[in-house]
Amino acid sequence: MADIRERIEEDRGLLKKIQTYIPGFKGYRQREDIRDADQMLRAQLAQKIAIQRRGLEECRGILIQSPGTKEFDMIGGLISQFKKVEGLVSHAASGYSGIAADISVKEGELDRLYEYDVSMLDHMTSVTNSVESLKNALMAADDSTIFRDMMNIKARMTDFEDKFNSRLRAIEGTEV
Repeated sequence: MADIRERIEEDRGLLKKIQTYIPGFKGYRQREDIRDADQMLRAQLAQKIAIQRRGLEECRGILIQSPGTKEFDMIGGLISQFKKVEGLVSHAASGYSGIAADISVKEGELDRLYEYDVSMLDHMTSVTNSVESLKNALMAADDSTIFRDMMNIKARMTDFEDKFNSRLRAIEGTEV
């Protein structure tokens, strides 16, 4: 995967390049660029979550065609969880600290925040595999695998949500 931070640095316009030569402003410009890269990364991560949510909605469509399916409520809960996590990722804090912030977020910490968010892509790969497995189980009408896959998806998304919720605290060193 390409590093978005490098692309943003390469694509700086004239004004942003000039800003990097102004004493005291260079660090600000670099931190803002890292925040922008992280925001773009999180937008892609949220998009991946949305794609898997739509996959679950397809699964729900398959379940509707099966009479008396007990998993219908469960898949509705999974879809709701995906929507919640999608919003969480889209609107997560980007490590901004104002002039008089209690905890200052430095450039190295912003880089760690970006790396942390990159690692969340790996979690989404396992979620994607689980959703695909669920689709296959539904097509084969394999009840034991359907339930197992739904529980697996729920566990993976709960783990993803927990880790994502603690990301900024972990980077700031305020996690207790």
